Amino acid sequence: MQEFIPQFLKEMLLEQYGEDLTSQIINGYHEKRLVTLRINTIKATKEKICEKLKKAGIHFKIVTWYKDALIIENAREEEIKKLEMYDNGEIYLQSLSSMIPPIILEPKAGENILDMAAAPGGKTTQIAAMTNNRAMITACEKNKIRAERLKYNLQKQGVGCTNIMIEDARKLSDFFSFDKILLDSPCSGSGTDNVKNKDFSKELIERSTKIQEELLRKALKLLKKGNEMIYSTCSILKQENENILKKVITKSNAEIIPIGNIDGIPLLPVTIKGTICVCPTNEYEGFFVAKIRKL
Repeated sequence: MQEFIPQFLKEMLLEQYGEDLTSQIINGYHEKRLVTLRINTIKATKEKICEKLKKAGIHFKIVTWYKDALIIENAREEEIKKLEMYDNGEIYLQSLSSMIPPIILEPKAGENILDMAAAPGGKTTQIAAMTNNRAMITACEKNKIRAERLKYNLQKQGVGCTNIMIEDARKLSDFFSFDKILLDSPCSGSGTDNVKNKDFSKELIERSTKIQEELLRKALKLLKKGNEMIYSTCSILKQENENILKKVITKSNAEIIPIGNIDGIPLLPVTIKGTICVCPTNEYEGFFVAKIRKL
């Protein structure tokens, strides 16, 4: 089982988490992850979707910490994609872990919100649904092809409150100012199946940390004073998470706001109190989330 994991990653995990947790993480990488979805409340109700799934013979489990999320127990992604509710944007296939950052961001109607690395749009559409399409969202995506995918998903989900900018968020003008910012930063994907890809390397981690640091510095420039932002990655390595926060926050006028316990989420230990790191399992991808306030 363990041979799929690059040796350098195993060593990094052992150093950070010790033997027992490393073994648990590696087992988590190999689990066949269950399909999870979010009900798009712009277009449908939970009752309506649950009823349709039951009629289709699809078994599901309610997620205790998020009323709009479901875990599918007896169908794969391909089968869900054949359903009418998928085609018309009433549901969005999304990992449970990636639903956490928008929940902790707590977006409100009327707020001016920046999503710094938005494609393919899972979190952007979630923010729009959470605010009933009444926030003003700026969604940044530097890659034109990915930006097209983002545009498609926003339209399919009935999102009407978002402006897409095909721009590297690091290059945004400092004249911009936002009430809230979601920085779900590009990363190595060390909490996901990405660890099995041949392009997963030490160089990828190093490259990611450089971008993460630059994006976080920019985010803190664009965030209004006294307001909050989220920094998240689908990495479980402190090099891409706590180390980045320590490096940037010590030189910025900002502080970590502790995230309260979320029942039912499998967590790994963290080196900055109040941040959370999700352990990969058959239901969750590995994921890191921190809430930051600009002073």
